[in-house]
Amino acid sequence: MPTYVMLTNLTPDGVKTLKSNPGRVQEVNKEVESLGAKVLDQWATLGRFDFITIVEAPDPETMARVSVELGSRGTMESETLVALATDELVKNI
Repeated sequence: MPTYVMLTNLTPDGVKTLKSNPGRVQEVNKEVESLGAKVLDQWATLGRFDFITIVEAPDPETMARVSVELGSRGTMESETLVALATDELVKNI
């Protein structure tokens, strides 16, 4: 299944939500699954992005649905990258 990397920044509203409800992170991950994708791993980071999330989705359309749904709430902005395993890259060169 294709793998995607979501690089996410919280908006000011997202920071307020996280502060008042830290469990919201896990709730959102469950919502991602209800949209047809699966969170494989996630890190809170310091620097340019607030979170890095590794997501598995069956196709780009599903991943786009996840991005639009989460982004429409106004609590985060994200950039999504397609990730290829280096073994797959080398095999297909």
